[in-house]
Amino acid sequence: MSRPPMRRPPALTPWPLRDLLGRAVAELDARGAIFDLPVGKWHRPVDGVDLADTVGGHAVGTPLGPAAGPHTQLAQNLVLSWLAGARTLELKTVQVLDELEIPRPCIDMAAEGYNVEWSQELRLDESLREYAKAALMIAVLRAWEPVRAGTGEPGGHVFELSCGYDLAGVRSAPMAAFLDSIGDARAAVDAQRGGIPPALAGLRDVEVPARLCTGATLSTFHGCPPDEIEAIVRHLMTRHGLDVTVKLNPTLLGRDAVAAILHDRLGYHDTALVPAAFAEDLAMDRALELVDGLAAFARAQGRRFGVKLTNTLVVANERGRLPGAQAYLSGAPLHVLAATLLAELDARLPGRLALAGRPGGEVPVSFSAGVERGNAAEVVALGLSPVTVCSDLLKPGGYGRLSGMLRRLADEMRAAGCADLPAWRARADAAAQVAGHASAAAAYAAHLSSPEGAAPYAAGAVRKPLKRTGRPLALFDCTSCHLCVTVCPNDAMIRLARPDGLEDRLTRRWQYLCLADLCNDCGNCTTFCPDDGAPHRVKPRLHVAGREAAAADSDYRVARAGGVWTADGARRNDLVAALLRDLPLPAEDPEPEEAP
Repeated sequence: MSRPPMRRPPALTPWPLRDLLGRAVAELDARGAIFDLPVGKWHRPVDGVDLADTVGGHAVGTPLGPAAGPHTQLAQNLVLSWLAGARTLELKTVQVLDELEIPRPCIDMAAEGYNVEWSQELRLDESLREYAKAALMIAVLRAWEPVRAGTGEPGGHVFELSCGYDLAGVRSAPMAAFLDSIGDARAAVDAQRGGIPPALAGLRDVEVPARLCTGATLSTFHGCPPDEIEAIVRHLMTRHGLDVTVKLNPTLLGRDAVAAILHDRLGYHDTALVPAAFAEDLAMDRALELVDGLAAFARAQGRRFGVKLTNTLVVANERGRLPGAQAYLSGAPLHVLAATLLAELDARLPGRLALAGRPGGEVPVSFSAGVERGNAAEVVALGLSPVTVCSDLLKPGGYGRLSGMLRRLADEMRAAGCADLPAWRARADAAAQVAGHASAAAAYAAHLSSPEGAAPYAAGAVRKPLKRTGRPLALFDCTSCHLCVTVCPNDAMIRLARPDGLEDRLTRRWQYLCLADLCNDCGNCTTFCPDDGAPHRVKPRLHVAGREAAAADSDYRVARAGGVWTADGARRNDLVAALLRDLPLPAEDPEPEEAP
């Protein structure tokens, strides 16, 4: 099993709870938004349509949520997902190797998705603090009346652990300590309570479940041998009391089938497969044995065992956008591959998978592959739960795209006369039977194999040119399209209003800055910026969390001084200081935060 080189990545400096919640309070009051997500983009249950589902035995308010990845690493990411309607939040994959060198840039979402990052960018102890912080923040916000006015009754939600990649790592002392703390997070959560700002002081004792996660998804990337997969699942179930889902790889279809879909049907001729990925990954026959054996083991232990489709697909990195020899394919083409694999597994495991028409199936199936507004309703109808999203949330609109998916799901259910998800899934199963298919999953795969069904996922439809102005990106007064704010998974880009009296010096109403502590140089803002430049590097970079600012001209260390924000950088700029008057953080010094 290959190992990545070890070195600390560019540092993320997570904000303390007092600043995150302080920003939420100030921003909601001044802008009608939290972390740049306006109330209108929050999810609110629709009258007459019940989107409630069950995940791992827990009632959740919707069937959707973010997949393990860039949207589930920092506390504000998880809060943003929850506000947009996520009720299953799959935490970013953790492993014992927590000082990885992550290439930069690491994300390319110009069309179909590619990335070169695959694990947490924080240390295990930092990840634990972020997850505990997020759990407390969501508990506070759902109990805070101004948020309830926007979300209505949100329903339940769950955190799902994601981990990898080998038995020795999962059984190591650092991972054991992390998993134990996830199992009883009271100390980690209580250490954060002192950071709840005065405006929310009445909620400092809000209840947070002691157990942050009751289920874990095991990623089987990087040549994890089948025997190790089984051993890891057994260990997680018996040592840590977790239900376990095994994430399967699209390579299960075999190289010829993947090539036929990717190249011949969808037209991604320049996306080269990596033969070693097929040689190293789990093969179909062994996967079927693994599912049978682990389902029986889980039954004997009183636990749940499921499968998830799918991991990304390892491909040759020949596009020139990302560093390294290999990249991981996601988005539209992965959706077709994963749906095809679902139908194949359903046919090879007759009656075993818990899908539409088979609520009594023993093995639940979750799904994450190219889910977006145009297919989310159809995917949910297959009986898959939860359905998680990543690539689509990295497109313009960001987290707000999730609430759009849920609105479309509710609209389609209402139009079909389906009041809840069981009725929606029964309808899909009945339609498949009438059409002569063995299941709704088989019907959906057949649709995607047709020219009409494949068309939205083909290279010609997906690879549309992005808007470009040809102008160099400037420190101030850019195109002001707001795209850099919505496509940043960490909410590291922020827009501030031009102060009165500066119209002669700043021509645009909105100016854009980077919250440098929260920026991990993923490059997504650069991809979508219509001007020629990197917003997270060109725009003023604000270091708010106490870290020393770098020496670049665009870096500014920001601090409170006597209730006023100040900006100190290598290059003095009074415009930066003037813009900070609109910084959505309380200007008064909050009460001290208790040390963890």
